[in-house]
Amino acid sequence: MSYSIKKAAVLGSGVMGSGIAAHLANIGIPTLLLDVVPKEPTAEETVNGLTLEDKKVRDRLANNALEKLIKQKPAPLTNKENVALITAGNLDDDLQKLSEIDWIIEVVVENLEVKKKVFEQVDHYRKAGSIVSSNTSGISVESMSDGRSDDFQKHFMGTHFFNPPRYLKLLEIIPTKKTDPAVLRFMRIFSEDVLGKGVVIAKDTPNFIANRIGTYGLLITVREMLKGGYSIGEIDSITGTLIGRPKSATFRTLDVVGLDTFIHVANNVYDQVEGEEKQVFAVPEFMRNMQEKGWLGSKSGQGFYLKKGKEILELNPETMEYEGRKKLKTPGLEMAKQAKGTINKMKALVHLGDRAGELLWNITAPVLAISAELLGNIADDIISIDKAMKWGFGWKYGPFEIWDAIGVEKSVQKMEKDGIRVPVWVKAMLEQGNTSFYKEEDGTKLFYSNGEYKEIAVNPKVIDLKLLKKQEKLLKKNTGASLIDIGDDVVLLEFHSPNNAIGFDIIQMINDAIEETEKNYKGLVIGNQGKNFCVGANLAMILMAAQDDDIFEVDMVIRQFQQAMMKIKYSEKPVVVAPFGMTLGGGAEVCLPAAHIQASMETYIGLVEAGVGLIPGGGGNKELYIKTLQGMPKGIEFDLQKVANKVFETIAMAKVSTSADEAYDNGFLNRNDGISVNGDHLLYDAKQAVIGMYNNGYQPPSRKKVPVTGETGYATLLLGAETMRLSGYISDHDMKIAKKIAYVIAGGKVPFGTEVDEQYLLDLEREAFLSLVAEPKSQQRMQHMLVKGKPLRN
Repeated sequence: MSYSIKKAAVLGSGVMGSGIAAHLANIGIPTLLLDVVPKEPTAEETVNGLTLEDKKVRDRLANNALEKLIKQKPAPLTNKENVALITAGNLDDDLQKLSEIDWIIEVVVENLEVKKKVFEQVDHYRKAGSIVSSNTSGISVESMSDGRSDDFQKHFMGTHFFNPPRYLKLLEIIPTKKTDPAVLRFMRIFSEDVLGKGVVIAKDTPNFIANRIGTYGLLITVREMLKGGYSIGEIDSITGTLIGRPKSATFRTLDVVGLDTFIHVANNVYDQVEGEEKQVFAVPEFMRNMQEKGWLGSKSGQGFYLKKGKEILELNPETMEYEGRKKLKTPGLEMAKQAKGTINKMKALVHLGDRAGELLWNITAPVLAISAELLGNIADDIISIDKAMKWGFGWKYGPFEIWDAIGVEKSVQKMEKDGIRVPVWVKAMLEQGNTSFYKEEDGTKLFYSNGEYKEIAVNPKVIDLKLLKKQEKLLKKNTGASLIDIGDDVVLLEFHSPNNAIGFDIIQMINDAIEETEKNYKGLVIGNQGKNFCVGANLAMILMAAQDDDIFEVDMVIRQFQQAMMKIKYSEKPVVVAPFGMTLGGGAEVCLPAAHIQASMETYIGLVEAGVGLIPGGGGNKELYIKTLQGMPKGIEFDLQKVANKVFETIAMAKVSTSADEAYDNGFLNRNDGISVNGDHLLYDAKQAVIGMYNNGYQPPSRKKVPVTGETGYATLLLGAETMRLSGYISDHDMKIAKKIAYVIAGGKVPFGTEVDEQYLLDLEREAFLSLVAEPKSQQRMQHMLVKGKPLRN
């Protein structure tokens, strides 16, 4: 039987349920969101003459959830309009609609009996062959399906999303003994390709993989804090980005998650395990005291931290009072911070004998040991455990990757000396002469499993640039970029300068890449696997030249940048750009002239130069204007001034899309461009776009003149900007920048409707950029951004 999911239903409209519904809507799946019928009308409903018999009252919980989705931060919806794909209802009146649904997801209260009653009703109304799953975070999946029909059990499994579903990559799929392997295979592929998730197959054990290890690690950290006399702030100062964990570290993470949620997860394991592990999951008294007081974290206004005005205070677990926030400082810690790369920092710290090193060792070693102890119980291989922790808890490295990095042999000796039980299989691995869990042979990655090394299965949709370089696929390289053969006669240009900022080196490699592609390849992908695609041009270089009054150098950089962008646009072979994360300023300018943009769903693209006192200088004004013109429906008259107004507002206000979906609205993407929901598949999707365009006989765009609004349009744009200045919304210097942007977009002093060539617009843009870069207030803005990392209003 073949499966497809065209309609979904989510049962339970709480934060998690509504978040899952939002994620389904983001990818275009119409979703039914059902919740219980309220016990009585609200006072407002009664005043409006509504009773419990009215559908509006009966659907209130689901409708309220939809209203919250639109306002929630961070936004669960990639575009607010997506909420229209979600239909609210209730579990009494609308269950018959489940007969039209392909995937039913239960997200009701974590109570086995309640869930079983819901599934009894679902089984009655669902159609044969529809997939049913539970989003439980720890209740036995096997137990939920007891007594259900054979078809239900065959199509049933656990699907544990992590919150918030839009942003957290992990999806743990938990099959039962009766889950049809074909259904499991389908859901894995669907979840990766359509939902964009990182899937691990977990076993039906308490809290599955990520929460089992993650909660254990958090409680080990709390125990070590109490035992070693560390403060909450000291713990967070060392358990965040320093060791490859999220910035929120330990206690800020707990504040975000909610203490009540965390205690529920911990209790779930405590009730189901024995021995030493059970004791670790015993929640400390001070945390239970916090729960009784309602100090649950962000949702209650205070938790481990309390914000008073601009000051952030930390809780003292002994006195239960808030104090000034502290940071852990030791000479060894400061030395370790100088090491290059997270792994080297961690390696230096765990073997350090000072207070910081002891803390890190004491919270790391038990997690490594329990991860190895649970292998086979919670997951079949070390890869699943490592991926679960990276995708679910935001760790940069999984437990076994960390163990390899700090030295398995050395750390096992230290563990045994400290009385930490090392699993037999780990010691057996060392006795065989194998000193790492992972290794590489001839460019192939291997992992240790049951006494031997096995090849890690490679998903063809995941292109690993580091691995390709090791396989000698690197064609050219300089300090800022590399050209890599990614197979199938397609090459990729990778930026790797600091923050992927664009300077002479990257501009030169763009030129080289286009030349090489036109001679020998089907097309070019511009993409990378850094933290962000590109945060703009090399601002420090521009500022230094401006401060030295070397406008000639700035002029040369801008000219070369503009010419490189024109080469991208008019390349004889298709150029596809694959942006993700922050794609700002020059990063957006690289995207706009491409034959196709294949954007990650989480792409935050914008021309933000006004924030640093400048305007886009690499053709961004022109290209956004042209892209917006091209996006107009063919054969329908449109208002040229409205196009200019929209582009002007986007650039002058430095608008940044909050998703690739929103980038359509802002004009950075059009309907010919694509979105990759799974970021790991982004480069593959971009490569396929290149191949498709080449096979379809790609021809570069013809050089056409561009209609502009001219002097009358310029006056209109200035009128809007002047209104904002007079109302105090923008400063005098903002107004000066706005005038430059307006002049470029309007096409200068020409009559309305005049058609101008692209070089004319590029010259206007360059002249405006050079005039602003010499302005002292613009230089102040650039300096402030470089030093403080945020814009200056002056």
